[in-house]
Amino acid sequence: MTDVSSSDATARVPASQPLVAAALRTLTGVRAAAPLVHNITNYVVMNNSANALLALGASPAMVHALEEVEDFTSISSALVVNIGTLSPSWVSAMQRAAVRAGERGIPWVLDPVGAGATAYRTDTARALLALRPTVLRGNASEILAVAGDVGGTKGVDSTAGSEAALEAATILAQRHGTTVVITGAEDIATDGARVVRCGNGHALMPRVTGLGCSLSAVTGACLAVERDALHAAAAALAIFGVAGELAAAQAAGPGSLQVALLDALYTLDVDTLASRARLS
Repeated sequence: MTDVSSSDATARVPASQPLVAAALRTLTGVRAAAPLVHNITNYVVMNNSANALLALGASPAMVHALEEVEDFTSISSALVVNIGTLSPSWVSAMQRAAVRAGERGIPWVLDPVGAGATAYRTDTARALLALRPTVLRGNASEILAVAGDVGGTKGVDSTAGSEAALEAATILAQRHGTTVVITGAEDIATDGARVVRCGNGHALMPRVTGLGCSLSAVTGACLAVERDALHAAAAALAIFGVAGELAAAQAAGPGSLQVALLDALYTLDVDTLASRARLS
């Protein structure tokens, strides 16, 4: 891990780019605080998400037992709820953890994986959204499904572009007091009043399962140190997207991309983030 001081790099960021400056502070903050991020996530991505958080400088925990989720949420700096692999006991654990996070003022992320594919999955996502996550992050099809338009969902992949879900995302953000992040070829985030776009990332990234889930975990880490949820979401998009670009430049394919991405998250410095972040 390289120099974690953001002051010099921030000073070189033009005043017209406050989102980039905030991203640098957030990267520095995560590495300085090593926040504990409690993940209730799916079987497919537990290892990926935990390693992404460790590489970035956060401390991951994968805790989903009904008997301890509330206690663990209470000692965490952020909570990430991912509905990728559902069962009734896990849904109950997610709900309990989300309620406890709300009671303690702990920021939390909802990742509605595959919303729209089945009624159970969509209903679960909507019930969790009613508990007012700090950030809702999904692809365009998932956001549209949670909002009530189930057209376009194909499993956990998106068949709609980010821009197509912006109106629905804005309504969800206003109605539930959350920041909604739509990921795709261009990432868009809105808190219902402000809109941020991120142009970072690489076309190889969707070829690796669970990278969106890892992004949700990284968003939790950013929320732990940046309480403006839109700024935290934008920072996570830029950090993960830039790391993906750096990884893709040296990867031969999806397999080596996974390894290179962890290395890129670990070695990412504020100067590189400042020069490559495409936030507007």
